[in-house]
Amino acid sequence: MAWVLLVVAGLMEVGWAVGMRYTDGFRRFWPIVICVFCMFASGAGLFTAARTLPVGTAYAVWTGVGAAGTAIASMYLFNESRDILRVLCIFLIIAGVIGLRLLSPPEQ
Repeated sequence: MAWVLLVVAGLMEVGWAVGMRYTDGFRRFWPIVICVFCMFASGAGLFTAARTLPVGTAYAVWTGVGAAGTAIASMYLFNESRDILRVLCIFLIIAGVIGLRLLSPPEQ
């Protein structure tokens, strides 16, 4: 269950990172509210998952999901570069997250 929570927390990190773009320099109320909600939900998910999982693994997975997810969402939403080397690097982040999951000891 901690792994699912950790991935959801990573996706919430994507929500606030992408959401910052919609706040228009923190001048639009509802995007700010959504952004702040995602920040707290992301942190709470990480903190909760780190109770069960090793903190280094939890943090690496959380940032990996957030970084890869934000890069992919930005390609789609903001028409950022889809250069093959950029996509390959994002794939490597995802591969690292999967590797951490596969090589981690079972949850306690």
